[in-house]
Amino acid sequence: MTDEHDILLPIANVGRIMKQILPPSAKISKEAKETMQECASEFICFVTGEASDRCHKENRKTVNGDDICWALSSLGFDHYSEAMLRYLHKLREFERQRANQSNYKASSSTEEKDEATSSAASAPSFDFEILERGGRSSPKP
Repeated sequence: MTDEHDILLPIANVGRIMKQILPPSAKISKEAKETMQECASEFICFVTGEASDRCHKENRKTVNGDDICWALSSLGFDHYSEAMLRYLHKLREFERQRANQSNYKASSSTEEKDEATSSAASAPSFDFEILERGGRSSPKP
């Protein structure tokens, strides 16, 4: 059996995520971080368990992003599911472009490789919206 703390998100990471949404002068108590740590970890287990059940029924061993989005939707988290699907599509498109650039670099001359490398160095920009109570969304500050 695993220790309870083995399946919790790192508290420092939880605190950093919480700080991102708060004003710079705001403080977060240890109790608030621990509570959020428990809730977020339980939420991940809950959604992953639902996705895993689907995979098991379909005789698959690998849970993928689509399974997580399906699980979110089937558990009533449609707003999150929609946001995650948008993210998943953007991520897959970025990975396709990166793979195409890698293929291009492998078949091009050294000069072209240097030019492609400088343009490929930038990371993708994924814009998320912050979901407010009631399902309304607002752009991330």
